[in-house]
Amino acid sequence: MSESILPDSPSSSDEIAAAMSRIVEEQAEKIDEEHAELKRDEDPRVKFREITEAVIRPIGSPSIWWYVSLVLTLWMIIVGAISWGYQIYRGMGVTGMQHPMMWAVYITNFVWWIALAHSGTFISAILYLFRAPFRATFSRLSEAMTCVAVITAALFPMIHLGRTWRLYWVLPYPSERWIWPNFRSPLILDVFAVGTYLTVSILFFWLGLLPDLAVCRDRLRGWRRNIYGWFSMGWDGTHRQWKNYEMAYAIMACLAAPLVLSVHSCVSWDFALGLVPGWHSTMFAPYFVDGAIFQGLATVIVIAIPMRKLLHLEEYITPQRLDQLAKLVLLTGLALTWSYCSEFFMTWYKHDPSELVNLAHKMWGAPAILFWMYNFFNCIVPLAFCWKWARRNLWSLWIVGFLIIVGMWMERFIIVSVSLSRDYDPYSWFRGGYHFSAVEMGITVGSVGWFCFWMLLFCKFLPVLPMSDLKRDVLKNLRDRDAKKAARL
Repeated sequence: MSESILPDSPSSSDEIAAAMSRIVEEQAEKIDEEHAELKRDEDPRVKFREITEAVIRPIGSPSIWWYVSLVLTLWMIIVGAISWGYQIYRGMGVTGMQHPMMWAVYITNFVWWIALAHSGTFISAILYLFRAPFRATFSRLSEAMTCVAVITAALFPMIHLGRTWRLYWVLPYPSERWIWPNFRSPLILDVFAVGTYLTVSILFFWLGLLPDLAVCRDRLRGWRRNIYGWFSMGWDGTHRQWKNYEMAYAIMACLAAPLVLSVHSCVSWDFALGLVPGWHSTMFAPYFVDGAIFQGLATVIVIAIPMRKLLHLEEYITPQRLDQLAKLVLLTGLALTWSYCSEFFMTWYKHDPSELVNLAHKMWGAPAILFWMYNFFNCIVPLAFCWKWARRNLWSLWIVGFLIIVGMWMERFIIVSVSLSRDYDPYSWFRGGYHFSAVEMGITVGSVGWFCFWMLLFCKFLPVLPMSDLKRDVLKNLRDRDAKKAARL
């Protein structure tokens, strides 16, 4: 009778003991994980290994989205090449240009790409000289953007020339045919300025890549190892090499930062030295430089946000770092707004009839839509970054950056085209509004595809983040933490 009363399951005390043992085991595992995480944070070698793996991973095996993006950019390049070929075959009459508007979309694209190119190295160099803590996240991207944008901008003088095979006629060189370019023309400045800036930008970009190319050389195998080894120039990471490297990089940064100011000022002189209403102004140099930096910062944001997702770099391209970049966008946007207001005020103050007619045509004539749109995109939209939530939200960052890029293109187009359409002689005014042709739009789309194509190749074959700078930041954070611990004791 007593045996039938006893239950088959374990007693309640056994269940309690088993539950307590499980709790103790879970707490022990949690403590072990915390100790392992603490040990991992204190050992920089573990963090160094993670940085190297994260940066080199896209070089070995890009995602499927990289191939999809590559196909899309190739399609855009084909559209641009077909449009350019059609223009060469039929002549410049297929464009929307006609007297007196001989500068239009192509020169607008040239100035727009040059502005983007000049801002990239400037951003990297200035952040390096000021020792900005978020520089390592965006320096390599901005430097690569500079090199690709300069090459893209160099295409448009050839496209605008029409007879591309006679490009050498416009270059400043002595000829036995006694055909010399007009050295008094401000366009000659572009040849020397852009050529010098391209050389300095490539050297600055390659110099920063040296330590990371050596890491790729040591980690990869086959033909890629030989190529990375050749470009790393025998880098071994010795103390002497690092000492010379730091000195050379600082010198290049000191050269690149003021070079941007001078070179983009030369681009603005293409307009300022011309006796055309709306161009002949002494404020064009700082106006163009600030606009270039403003556009470049927005472009870095637009490229960095999808790149962090596609290349799985969320740990390094963080919303906090993008927040710092958005503050710079807000600062340069306010400076650009001041330039716009100064331009309007000086036009009113001079009371020059031709200048007043030019401004009135911008505000109320055929290009009025573009005029008010770029003022809204460049002056009002960046004010969203006054709020922290907008600077930390990836969607708002990307949308504001994209609108700024579009607004800067519109601004360049208004500067280039409107002044030519309203010259001093009313008889030569361009009566109708400028109409974009399909050829011009196709070539513009092709230039964007050309830029994105080379940026995708950059993400595939070169480290997109400076590993040496990221590792230096890790050591700095460890030293700061140890200093705080010592201060508490």
